[in-house]
Amino acid sequence: MNRDVIRDHWKPSRFNAQSDNEEGALVLYNSYTGAIASFTGEERNRVLECLHPRGAEEVVDEGDAELRSGLIEHGFLVREDTDELRRALFLHQSMHAQDTMHLVLLVTEACNFRCNYCYEHFPRASMRQDVIDGLEAYMEDRAKTLNRLTISWHGGEPLLVPHIIERLSRSIMASCERSGAVYSAEMSTNGYYLTRERFEQMLDLQVERFMVTLDGEGQVHDTRRGLHGGGGTYQTIVDNLLSLKKVNRPFEINLRVNFDNSNLDSVSRFIPVLRDMFGDDPRFKVYFRPVGCMGGENDLNLPVCDERTKDIKIWEFNEQAIAAGLTVSSFISDTLLPTGAVCYAAKPNSLVVGSDGLLYKCSVALEQDNNRLGLIHQDGTLDMDYDKLALWTTSGEESDENCQACFFRPACQGNHCPLFRMRTGQRPCSYEKRQIKRALRTIWLQNEADEAKEAVHSK
Repeated sequence: MNRDVIRDHWKPSRFNAQSDNEEGALVLYNSYTGAIASFTGEERNRVLECLHPRGAEEVVDEGDAELRSGLIEHGFLVREDTDELRRALFLHQSMHAQDTMHLVLLVTEACNFRCNYCYEHFPRASMRQDVIDGLEAYMEDRAKTLNRLTISWHGGEPLLVPHIIERLSRSIMASCERSGAVYSAEMSTNGYYLTRERFEQMLDLQVERFMVTLDGEGQVHDTRRGLHGGGGTYQTIVDNLLSLKKVNRPFEINLRVNFDNSNLDSVSRFIPVLRDMFGDDPRFKVYFRPVGCMGGENDLNLPVCDERTKDIKIWEFNEQAIAAGLTVSSFISDTLLPTGAVCYAAKPNSLVVGSDGLLYKCSVALEQDNNRLGLIHQDGTLDMDYDKLALWTTSGEESDENCQACFFRPACQGNHCPLFRMRTGQRPCSYEKRQIKRALRTIWLQNEADEAKEAVHSK
């Protein structure tokens, strides 16, 4: 035991949050370190005593000293003279580092679906050849300064143009390999063309994380997410996804279920169906999110849930899914990491590239003038309006005193959704922050379920 550690003066971090469950267990979270720790009912009071301002300096026995040292190590206790607000400011400034980059590539802005809540208008088709050339030239030069690059393949429906994904992937991967930058990729797809053959092609191109939406079983899904020109999509998507279970390679598929007032009951009924299909494969994870009015032509007719219903149902569905034997999405725990809840649109080194070469910060508001930052040219040079860029990257904790004082500040930095702040003037808070106790409970329940499965498999 390190007596010097115990003799110092400590205080509980301002970035702590905690949750209890019906069994008396305690879950602690710190948004600056991203640490999450759970304690049994027997340990609970000892932990809370350690987190009391006086408790950090009192040594009762060797066990309490060890417990206290663990709380210090993971950031739940900090030195009394620690300026945590300055730490948070430094964390915010670190996002401006030039050695990481995230590109959202709209390889096509066309789509074969016409979802009734979609905000897109599908004005353009495949990415132009001059834009492809420009991206290849830009990344050949930019990769030399990067340690890490993440590509998000988006649309429209990106798998309408797999040949463009393959060409750009191979070119950008080669640029990263030459410079030593770590490359990763993800994809948002409706799943209609995600056959096993296409899927394995994407894995070969290092696309290992996918988002596919299923809004309920059969007719419920087809009513909400039908084909352009008419026709159902549910069975094709399900058949594709089931075929992917046979792929013996690492990947993550997030099965997104969008809900509003019209399908709340069907989502609950759908959870056992998802369990029967994917509960035996933890590579498939569920992700429940409410439909919102994002500027689509059908906004006025959408039966969106009120804020209270959204906050209740997200966590209710997650707990139902875990109880049924499903795995919840890692997006939930990722959101709790330092800067994890900051929208890509608010990050200085993140850009959206349209199929016509226009540069944006946000993929939702493509027609919004202050979201049109510039253009990529065929030679790889960029025209950029840095005043517009600043609107998206400096709209959060810099000017919002409530965000500055919030326990969730290191994770969100007041910029969970800069578009929401622009359009409403209100503070954008993630569902995880708004219901932090339920979020921590969900993570705890998932960990308990995972441990129980491991125990069964190890016998």
